[in-house]
Amino acid sequence: MKSEFFIKNREKLVEQMKDDSLLLMFAGEAPKKTADESYPFTPNRNFYYLTGIAEEKIVLMITKHRGAIEEKLYIQAPDPIMEKWVGKTISSEAAKSISGIEKVEYLSSLERFIHRCVSLMDVNNIYLDLERDNWEQSTTAVEDFAKTLRKKYPQILIHNVFNLISGFRLVKAKEEVEEIKAAIDITVEAVQSLMKNARPEMMEYELEAYFDFTCKKRGVKDLAFKTIAASGENAAVLHYSSNNCKIKDGDLILFDLGAQLNYYNADITRTFPANGKFTDRQKQVYNAVLRVNEKIIEAIKPGVKYLEINKLATELIAEECIDLGLIVDKEEVSNYYFHSIGHSLGLDTHDVGKGDLLFEPGMVWTVEPGIYIPEEAIGVRIEDDIVVTEDGCEVLTKELVKSVEDIEAFMSDR
Repeated sequence: MKSEFFIKNREKLVEQMKDDSLLLMFAGEAPKKTADESYPFTPNRNFYYLTGIAEEKIVLMITKHRGAIEEKLYIQAPDPIMEKWVGKTISSEAAKSISGIEKVEYLSSLERFIHRCVSLMDVNNIYLDLERDNWEQSTTAVEDFAKTLRKKYPQILIHNVFNLISGFRLVKAKEEVEEIKAAIDITVEAVQSLMKNARPEMMEYELEAYFDFTCKKRGVKDLAFKTIAASGENAAVLHYSSNNCKIKDGDLILFDLGAQLNYYNADITRTFPANGKFTDRQKQVYNAVLRVNEKIIEAIKPGVKYLEINKLATELIAEECIDLGLIVDKEEVSNYYFHSIGHSLGLDTHDVGKGDLLFEPGMVWTVEPGIYIPEEAIGVRIEDDIVVTEDGCEVLTKELVKSVEDIEAFMSDR
């Protein structure tokens, strides 16, 4: 991604900021795992969206004072001793090149600058990314920082910039769609490898390993989420990810997975028979889900409400469940389908965006109907990724087979 993309993102944000304000965005830091080991670092996605930099402990600062805009990055100072152990941290030149921000200083000067802004420049609005999932969530490092600011400078007003940036991220730029397509292409290749190598009596994790290998071979450093490799009755558990059971002859296996490339994600689900042949009942259930998948894709276009699409999907699945003899009343559909039809996709797998939105061109979304019948050891979900266009939507995952006939034909050549 070129620096111009990140420059445009910052320009959009600055337009929405109040005058006499200061924005601080933190890349984050890898949390401790155990002893002297940390979890792998991944950058705060809003920080990355504004800078393109994927290194921990960096801070983005933007001031808007009397109409003048100043941007600055605060990076770690070089540490020759630590460089021998973990390598060099990002240089000023690299930070400038990636982000398009010309002013770069070391973190040791950040607190002095904040004090100057608030005390001498009379900056009284400070924007922070105060994302919070729920009431019970533990206090974040940024929330602790906000408390410190309020204590030291009680005159300031703190604003949460999360929802503002989320609004920008919801509609993808062309460059972002291309990144998602690249992640999808790798995922498609990896799923094809799964299907070619599937055999009864394998362990779920053995088959999963083909996905991991293909991703690694293509340069993928992280996955979009923990892979779901669910055979038989395990596929009736929505987020089953133990992946430690033996795949039986006659089982369907449901794979929900995705590669992550340059922090953009794919999210695909395919369900197929481990032995390469659907039973008659499996075909019935699979084709029911496929019909809903195709009807929902056909219904998505600009101006349509997501909530209407979600309601339509539930109605369609309820009708299919009646035809399958699973229920007699549509109100019973939650016994066999209990999730929404899809979600936004981008820098996060479950990307930013509220459920009451209208579809717009550039939005990337998943379409993932499913029917789950634990008493029959059948779980079927078919998930595609789409991008909304001017008059409908384009299926980004169209290269991956999904009809019964195409799956059986593909798997017969093994």
